[in-house]
Order: sequence, then structure tokens, then C-alpha cells
Amino acid sequence: MLTLKVLYQLPLRAAQGMAGSLIRLADLDWRVPHYSTLSRRQKDLTVVIPYRPRGGPLHLVIDSTGLKVLGEGEWKVRKHGAGKRRVWRKVHLVIDADSHEVRAVEMTDHRTHPVMAAVDVQAAAVAGV
Repeated sequence: MLTLKVLYQLPLRAAQGMAGSLIRLADLDWRVPHYSTLSRRQKDLTVVIPYRPRGGPLHLVIDSTGLKVLGEGEWKVRKHGAGKRRVWRKVHLVIDADSHEVRAVEMTDHRTHPVMAAVDVQAAAVAGV
């Protein structure tokens, strides 16, 4: 059920309802855990992403993209026009060109030049962090 929650960006109650509907559609006689049980269990859940070391040289691809951070002023901007404060973040990715595995990620503010962030991210990717 936590996979449904993350995949469809649902609150726990909605994930519980969706899981119950899917179980009924499959004509199964299973019980669906209560959302409060899921809430208690998800805080103790640890996700370990395995790191696969490579032998030989790495061919890394570095990319950056900008993301607008949605804030409390979105309604005001739609209603009254663009304000003076816009918040942007940059996401810098280092990807292994052969395996398409994301080797490193860093998020910076809009004032950081992509080249400066790429140096830090590339060093982390090569070090295996």
C-alpha cells in the first residue's frame, strides 16, 4: 500500500481505499490494513538503495534543470499578477551513460552557477557517495 501511496501521490486514507477497491475487484478475501497502522510502520521503514561499484572508467553525463518552488503566494500571483519574489531551485544530476544510473544529485539555489555545482556533484559520483 505504501507503493500505491508514493506512486499515485495519495494520502494514506486514499491509499487504503484504493487498495481495498483493488482487492475487491480481484475478488480476494484479504483485509486491508488501517491507515494509522501504515503511518506507524512507514516511519520505521528504511530504504536502502544498493550501490553497484564499476570496474574501469566512468562515462558521466551531467545535467541541470530548474524547478520553481511552489509557495504560499501562488494564489496571489494568479489573482494579482507576478510578484517580485520568485523562488527557483536547480537540480544537478550526474548519470552513468552506460547503465543510466543516477550517481549523484545536488539541489542548489538559483545563484549557484551550474559549473560550480557540477564539480561537487561529479566528485561525489566518482567517489561513490
